[in-house]
Amino acid sequence: MNAPAFPDRPPSTRYAASARLSVAPMMDWTDRHCRVFHRLLAPHARLYTEMVHANAVVLGDRTRLLGFDPVEQPLALQLGGSEPALLAQAARIGADWGYDEINLNCGCPSDRVQAGRFGACLMKEPALVADSVAAMAAAVRVPVTVKCRLGVDDDQDYERFRAFVDTVAAAGCATFIVHARNAWLKGLSPKENREIPPLRYEWAWQLKRERPDLEVLLNGGMAAAGDVQAQLGHVDGVMLGRAAYHDPYLLHRLDADLYGGESRDRAALLRALRPYVEAQMGQGVALKHITRHVLGLFHGQPGGRAFRQVLSEGAHREGADWTLVEQALAATVAPRRAAA
Repeated sequence: MNAPAFPDRPPSTRYAASARLSVAPMMDWTDRHCRVFHRLLAPHARLYTEMVHANAVVLGDRTRLLGFDPVEQPLALQLGGSEPALLAQAARIGADWGYDEINLNCGCPSDRVQAGRFGACLMKEPALVADSVAAMAAAVRVPVTVKCRLGVDDDQDYERFRAFVDTVAAAGCATFIVHARNAWLKGLSPKENREIPPLRYEWAWQLKRERPDLEVLLNGGMAAAGDVQAQLGHVDGVMLGRAAYHDPYLLHRLDADLYGGESRDRAALLRALRPYVEAQMGQGVALKHITRHVLGLFHGQPGGRAFRQVLSEGAHREGADWTLVEQALAATVAPRRAAA
């Protein structure tokens, strides 16, 4: 089991300060290497694992599925599933491993998720979600939270969305991460489900006004610092997804702005990752598995394309090491000087 990063403070105290900014759980993206990089960029943000099915947690390789570096904390484990007893068992295992929050996925619209009766289709079964949350909350001392959509398919009824929240909140969930779009269970791919259904931020705003005791975090469509700042006047916090991944320096700037830290330049931030990279390589991890998460660090900057090209082409070569990262950084210098 991993030791907590702050053993002198209980989980609720350790976790309370980080609500305003978080990074969404993203399948195949927010693995442990990504999260270590994001923690370096955003010391105060909440980070989430990729979704893990409860059955995999109970029966699978827990070191591979649940292992993390304590530097990643505060860190939430996102679970998928719809069997209350199984979810409770997985939640207990996650809490024992040191996770600060257990999050239930009620928002993923993929066909695989629907076939397993979990994800966004659970929004049609609020009583089952409530039973699951109650079982999980009874099994752990850390917060149990829910990430959901506004509804499914062509449902345009705010009262139904609020009723879902009320039912689940009564079972012991005080935090709802609202991806402010509907999920279309048929006819749209997961990518299209992130882009085509219209955003309705006002539903999350209204929920917070009507249920002020709930913690309401907003997810979906925000890609600039101004977008985030505008939403924080209406909700408790904002969760960034693709924007944090494709433009990770945005995450750094937001953390500094929201929590009063000092911004560091991109090269300094990346070099701070070197001890972790070399330690991982010493354990047999290939450089490419880590550098794929930093390709967007110079997004929108002169030299950004050269940086990505050097890293993406070189990291796959046998024997690639930190020297390649320095070469990628060097490739940005001339274009940045020319732009200046």
